[in-house]
Amino acid sequence: MVIGYTTGVFDLFHIGHLNLLKNAKGMCDKLIVGVTTDELVSYKNKRAVIPFEERMEIVRNIDFVDVVVPQENMDKMSAWEMLRFDIMFVGDDWAKTEKWQQFEQDFEKVGVKVVYFPYTKSTSSTLINETLKKLRDE
Repeated sequence: MVIGYTTGVFDLFHIGHLNLLKNAKGMCDKLIVGVTTDELVSYKNKRAVIPFEERMEIVRNIDFVDVVVPQENMDKMSAWEMLRFDIMFVGDDWAKTEKWQQFEQDFEKVGVKVVYFPYTKSTSSTLINETLKKLRDE
């Protein structure tokens, strides 16, 4: 059985989120999704619009998702130690960053493959938030 893992805030759930989960599930037998806690979102000086428990429930009810867990820190290796996944799925906006190159090296040592999916440029939570802000300011 191939176990896949991905994480995200999954705020203002949109087609990019759905595509990530759908594509990930197509490459594994069991897909575990880490949903970022409100506390962890705040480290980026951001705030989720949809509360953590509601985001968990939304993701939990996506057909492609088998298990939902809280993502309480950014340490992907500690997640691997708990969940023992075989593949880590991530958006390609993180590809070639210093942080993810290090994750790739760490994961290679334990046999985990990192798969990057194309970032959905036409829709993102950031873009939705910016559009809503402009509409509110008009």
